[in-house]
Amino acid sequence: MRFAIDTGGTFTDLIVGEADGSLTMHKAPTTPADPVAGVIDVLKVAAAAKGEKLADYLAQGEVLVHGTTHAINAIVTGRTARTAFLTTEGHPDTLVFREGGRQDAFNFTIPYPEPFIPKALTFEVEERIMASGDVRTALNEARLTALLKELPGKGVEAIAVCLLWSIVNPEHELAVGRLIEKHLPGMPYTLSHRINPSIREYRRAMSTSIDAALKPIMGSYMRGLDQRLSDVGFAGRLLVVTSQGGVMDAAEVAEQPVHLINSGPSMAPVGARAYCGGSDTNTLIVGDTGGTTFDVSLVRNGRIPRTRETWLGKPFSSHLTGMPSVDTKSIGAGGGSIAWVDEGGLLHVGPISAGAVPGPAAYGRGGTRPTVTDASVALGFIDPDHFLGGRMKLDRPAAEAAILRDVAKPLGQSVEAAADAIIELATEHMVQAILDITVNQGIDPREAAFVAGGGAAGLNCVAIGRRLGCRKVLVPETGAALAAAGALVSDLVAYHQAMLHATSREFDFAAVNKVLADLEARCDAFRRQIGPDAVFVGIDWATEARYPDQAWEIEVPLRASRFTGDADIAALVADFHKTHQEIFAVSDEASPIETIGWAAAVHCRLGATAPGRMKSHDDKAIGQDRQVYFKDTGWVKAKVASIDALAGDAVIEGPAILESGFTSIVIDPGATVARDGSGTLVIDIGV
Repeated sequence: MRFAIDTGGTFTDLIVGEADGSLTMHKAPTTPADPVAGVIDVLKVAAAAKGEKLADYLAQGEVLVHGTTHAINAIVTGRTARTAFLTTEGHPDTLVFREGGRQDAFNFTIPYPEPFIPKALTFEVEERIMASGDVRTALNEARLTALLKELPGKGVEAIAVCLLWSIVNPEHELAVGRLIEKHLPGMPYTLSHRINPSIREYRRAMSTSIDAALKPIMGSYMRGLDQRLSDVGFAGRLLVVTSQGGVMDAAEVAEQPVHLINSGPSMAPVGARAYCGGSDTNTLIVGDTGGTTFDVSLVRNGRIPRTRETWLGKPFSSHLTGMPSVDTKSIGAGGGSIAWVDEGGLLHVGPISAGAVPGPAAYGRGGTRPTVTDASVALGFIDPDHFLGGRMKLDRPAAEAAILRDVAKPLGQSVEAAADAIIELATEHMVQAILDITVNQGIDPREAAFVAGGGAAGLNCVAIGRRLGCRKVLVPETGAALAAAGALVSDLVAYHQAMLHATSREFDFAAVNKVLADLEARCDAFRRQIGPDAVFVGIDWATEARYPDQAWEIEVPLRASRFTGDADIAALVADFHKTHQEIFAVSDEASPIETIGWAAAVHCRLGATAPGRMKSHDDKAIGQDRQVYFKDTGWVKAKVASIDALAGDAVIEGPAILESGFTSIVIDPGATVARDGSGTLVIDIGV
């Protein structure tokens, strides 16, 4: 068996790939104070569902894939290691100056963020390597040794090393690494040319700093996770989801924890591509609605876009990670988002969330403030007696009382009107997030399909689709745990990159091909390292290219792993113009291009090559029609049916509610829903 677990802000999701190829889904509340406890809890739920003891159940497991927000949470809460930053003499302000820019360019009252590592822990190293790779100033090892010996007294727990032009000649960084190992044995450290060989100094410095700062806490977390899983009976291979949309061995990722920053959201588009990739549209807009956040991503022509514009918070008001990751946008909108009315009488939803503890008012666990979940209960979207398949009873009167007190009375509305306003505002927040990630890349949502994932996705997926004007809405049968489903079918991926400047008019075939050959050798080493049970899938080649003197690069896929002649250059230039046109709606086909970086992502697969199907769980308790509130109709009688009951050519017209033990799908009046051969719900949203 294979296990895939995604730890969210409210629920921990588990998808189990059974020995016969079928899938089962399970959920358990997340335990924020101890995320590993939530992982074990959801495994207990799965074992109990199969009528087995936990140890016996886990003994059948070959692989466990874990998606975690532990790394980003550590950064946001300031629980990273106290880290020293070593940089070239004369350049101590790399982390201070960043790349400039601010959200509101003319509002000078907004302060710039503090550097990720404070100036008090930034130290200059006497050395200098030039852009050519030549050494201008030799490394002063005696002075550096004296500095290293002072660091423990300053409380330093990790070291980030980022020297100028180490990506061309890493000699000095390697020497620094050897001195750290000699004089501070056991001290975690990161060398910039290894973690992120990027030409942009700030981004390389940030990647290095984040990686070093995370090493102690993520190393401890991974060791603790591995040990506690072993204690309860799991003896298989432990893999962890990375920001690049793949997985890595836990021990390896503990040595490169910067890859974990965007771990959770990166899997939803992988799941959407696996289960909805056969759709008749070239673009999938993927929305993953959990209890705390709404994550938006894309699948374009079968590819999942990546970006280096990954921020640790708000753009320009926080820090860039500098690392390539799946292009996602996250906002504080989900089932647990709290609704409130300000002093001016304006309704807000989120970004504050009730989370798993205390949770929405309907949970009866101490939460008193109204949330999106409470509004859904009050509107009849969620059956209080069938939440999580009946394992958790919800308190509808408590939900209605919270809405009445905090929203309905301040707005002078009825409870149902206030609840509808909460859903409508949450929907608008989600739509704006989608527009940001689509329109900014030249995508017309009207030509795309919206894939709804996450346990709370079905509450307003039709409303989102209508607001965007999408062609249709797709809900995979694994949609309630889409990120975990993506993790189950994801590949082992290693991402390698190198810097080399080249132009299309004066292309250095020998130099470029040497870089590509070196990258391929590193990919081959990864293939040999991961073991014989993995099947090689292939290598995705790409380059970072731009028009001459353009400020920023874009990633362009390469058609082949080597350049053999002018035809290959012409193909690269044509692909660049096309990609630039798709993203920015403009291109200059008469212009040459230049490249500054080359990348290779090697993919290897464990287990099945195709997604499995969910086991049918036709729930006899579902099926009693009930009153549901919609803004345009008021209270109406809606048909309620089990998702599993919708099969063959059956079509259900709205208003209707499709339920399972994990989610409720609201089919608004005027919409229709059917189920295709892969088990995906295909919703025609109507007008």
